[in-house]
Amino acid sequence: MANSKRISTDGGPGLTQNPFATLSSDGLPPAPENASTETPISSAGKPAKKNRGRVDILRVKAGRGGKTVTVVKNFVGIGLPEKEQLAKAMQRACGTGGTVKNGQIEIQGDKRAEVARILTEARFLPVFAGG
Repeated sequence: MANSKRISTDGGPGLTQNPFATLSSDGLPPAPENASTETPISSAGKPAKKNRGRVDILRVKAGRGGKTVTVVKNFVGIGLPEKEQLAKAMQRACGTGGTVKNGQIEIQGDKRAEVARILTEARFLPVFAGG
């Protein structure tokens, strides 16, 4: 019982018609000259990284005997050693003391502008929150 509707699986003739042959770019705007699919390169010759996420900078006085403290919180994907390095850099830049507590960086005094500059250099997106 031979079935005449069988399809040959021996490879047969190749594709004879290109479905994209009739397409053209007429009427489309030209591609930008500086368009590139490559990763941007930083000045250090390494691939430039995008921002590392938003962090909140707060000025806190409550529960501290009337003293003002700058608190940086909401770090995502950053470990304790890197937080300690950031805290040291902030302490040096601000000329004050500070610590890392409960996953937050605390710097003595109202040093929000200096802290924001250091976080920006570390590719974070600092946001002033609170009062």
